Amino acid sequence: MPRTSQPELRTRRAVVTGGAGFVGSHLCEELLRRGAEVVCLDNFLTGSPANVAHLMDNPGFRLVRCDVTDFMHVPGDVDLVLHFASPASPSDYLRLPLHTLKVGAIGTWHALGLAKEKGARFVLASTSEVYGDPQVHPQPEDYWGHVNPVGPRGVYDEGKRYGEALATAYRGTEGVDAAIVRIFNTFGPRMRPDDGRAIPTFISQALAGEPVTVTGDGLQTRSVCYIDDLVEGVLAMAACDHPGPVNIGNPSERSILEIAKDVIAATGSTSTIVHIDRPVDDPKVRRPDTTLARELLGWEARVPWKEGLARTIAWWSQRVQQPA
Repeated sequence: MPRTSQPELRTRRAVVTGGAGFVGSHLCEELLRRGAEVVCLDNFLTGSPANVAHLMDNPGFRLVRCDVTDFMHVPGDVDLVLHFASPASPSDYLRLPLHTLKVGAIGTWHALGLAKEKGARFVLASTSEVYGDPQVHPQPEDYWGHVNPVGPRGVYDEGKRYGEALATAYRGTEGVDAAIVRIFNTFGPRMRPDDGRAIPTFISQALAGEPVTVTGDGLQTRSVCYIDDLVEGVLAMAACDHPGPVNIGNPSERSILEIAKDVIAATGSTSTIVHIDRPVDDPKVRRPDTTLARELLGWEARVPWKEGLARTIAWWSQRVQQPA
């Protein structure tokens, strides 16, 4: 029977790896709001202390500089481990291919070991990239994907696929309460201007009055989810006992060209659109089948695209105007 409401999260103390990153910082913030203590682990390779600076005065928050591929030790009780450490944008994982593979493999192994030691629920941040350039549309969780393991995106795609296999093995052989969420394109405040993904790139260019660079003909599609919705979905998954994988994303699909035009309109920019070469193995389509998330978690994305875009641009504009 479908659930009519989301499972209730009763976490007392959580560890968030990659907690100073874009998604991780929002997870830390929401966990604190719900009354949990939070240990944030990050090596600041792609995250930033600035993302959690507003949390530092909270007595329940602790920030630890830590590379999870080297070690992971957290004293005291922990009942939830959210493993969100990883470069996540093409520009980052193409620049850091070995670290991306290591955090997907060794980092996940260490995080699962911590969850086993503490008897904690474990949630792996996997990705829609495990579906590759999909031949099934929209993508359900039982689709195995169409991934090029030796292409430039393989370091991220295969690192996440390996992490899923590792989490599943730990659940089956070590008794770890491990779960997998597959995250689809997410946007919102605290994305980096040099992130390399479409939305932050378009916003930065539009606000600067520069040409907005659309790859290829721009007809390739994405389904973009506002960060608040994603956080709600991840924590709903953390609160249940299902192993997943579960798709967390907004099934409202739009073309890259449409996204670029919407950004230009929302910023009031005079920027024009120019077309550049499309990256190797860039997916032609991307849209989650979110049936399982609705039925299992009582979750669905609620923030409309243009509302989320307006919130993101407002944050971006304020950030740009702040003195260095």
